[in-house]
Amino acid sequence: MKITANIITLNEEKNIEAVIKSVQTVCDEVLVVDSLSSDRTCEIAESLGAKVIKQAYLGDGPQKAFGAPYASNDWILSIDADERLDLNAIEEIKKLDLENSSYDGYSFARKTFVGKNYIKLWYPDRVVRLYNRKKCGFSTAKGHARVETKNVCDLKADMLHYSYDDYIHMIRTTEKFIKRGAILAHEEGKKASVFDPIIHGLGALFKALVLKGGAFHGINGWNVAVISAYSSYMKYAIMLDMQRNGK
Repeated sequence: MKITANIITLNEEKNIEAVIKSVQTVCDEVLVVDSLSSDRTCEIAESLGAKVIKQAYLGDGPQKAFGAPYASNDWILSIDADERLDLNAIEEIKKLDLENSSYDGYSFARKTFVGKNYIKLWYPDRVVRLYNRKKCGFSTAKGHARVETKNVCDLKADMLHYSYDDYIHMIRTTEKFIKRGAILAHEEGKKASVFDPIIHGLGALFKALVLKGGAFHGINGWNVAVISAYSSYMKYAIMLDMQRNGK
């Protein structure tokens, strides 16, 4: 059974070649949905045989859902530009009999990196990325994207997620998500109390350091735990500020 890779991009010229070559090991078609990049992303993608469709960014889920109808195959492998298939993922996908599959989709565990540092604290971080578009698809909600189905097989396979160049990059990216999360929660009518920033901030720190064992993962475990706590604290602090100012 043939598979179409679906990659959403925005100024990913440093990543696009590696991710396309990664999926070409198991996919016969590569579809790139580009959010009007100003760099060489589209040029590089087309030179590698990818089909490029340009679409202004609709949000993570909607953008991934947008590309599915343009695929030539029903089975879609959705992968981000900063992700790669690990060798075990390539082997597992090649073993699948998708034509006779009883599942709607397959999930992968993700190994996330900050620079060259593997963040064990976040593993396995399972995501459904291989799915049958006739049976399911990505949620079109504005929040974090996910394939909407419960009929999933968890593969013993990893995606490598090169999410951040370094901790400075991580902090800057986190701040963008903090603001976005606070605005979405506010628009949905959710309320924050004066205690919520402290409760959620300390809760995130406890979960990362104690429940997930981050305290025993060295400096990387502590780094991501503190940044996670900061993210949770500030999301509710911003929500509270928006309520008080009537924004």
